[in-house]
Amino acid sequence: MRVLVCLAERAGEVVSSEELLNRVWPDVTVSQDSVYQAVASLRRLLGDDPKQPAYIATVPRLGYRMVATVGPWTDSWAESGAAGTGISRGSKGEGPRQARSDSTTSGPRLRSGLLWAGALGLALVVIVVVAFQARGKVANNDLGRASSGVGDPQTEKSVAVLPFLDLTEGMHEEEFADGMTEELIGKLSKVPGFMVPGPTSSFYFKGKQVPIADIAKKLGVAYVLDGSVRKSGGRIRVAARLVRADNGYVIWTESYDRPFDDILMVQDDIAGEVTKALRASIESGARAD
Repeated sequence: MRVLVCLAERAGEVVSSEELLNRVWPDVTVSQDSVYQAVASLRRLLGDDPKQPAYIATVPRLGYRMVATVGPWTDSWAESGAAGTGISRGSKGEGPRQARSDSTTSGPRLRSGLLWAGALGLALVVIVVVAFQARGKVANNDLGRASSGVGDPQTEKSVAVLPFLDLTEGMHEEEFADGMTEELIGKLSKVPGFMVPGPTSSFYFKGKQVPIADIAKKLGVAYVLDGSVRKSGGRIRVAARLVRADNGYVIWTESYDRPFDDILMVQDDIAGEVTKALRASIESGARAD
């Protein structure tokens, strides 16, 4: 909520991650990952697409910008002049006339405005809290279904894609790494017969030090795919590896180097190659068993 308020107060302007850290977590030592996670959560709650944002846009290497229209709360009572607009509606047949601004009206109007502002703020807090609770329930339900048998690996064609690590200097490519993860989940889920947990379940483990075997058991999969992203100059390197959950052995690994000139093309290209390689590896393993 504090991140949302900070961005809304500076709507249309770029707010750096450092400023958000100082204002939202003034007395806590946290990394920029906290800012990214907060923004990512807001986007999910708002249904915002980071590639075509309607609310919060990422400005590479600079910060974030609220692109949605931000304005004061208005409704029917505002039309009568109680909102302090200085305009009130005249009697029937008359146009609007200038509202009185003497002390007999300004006091009640100010108090009314403050009450409405307080009510609006409380309503926003309630909405965000309820949305966060709903999100938590969805994640827990997804994980509960996976561990209770819905995602149980009755076949060998089940794989979870964990969030790729951003190993670039300064960790400025975390969004690319997350996008890489989502592309892989999307492409693998389209392979006939493959069972792939959704992003909500996979991103639950982001930043958590959990053994591969425990993650696989929780998500109900036979394999776990993870990897990393590194950047040097104008080139990006994506490393991926496939781990067999029951014994922890790496059964496949590969690195992909691409020019970093078109992020979406790079993600799509690498995700396609990884999917082909994984499909062949998993299917050959299934035949061998």
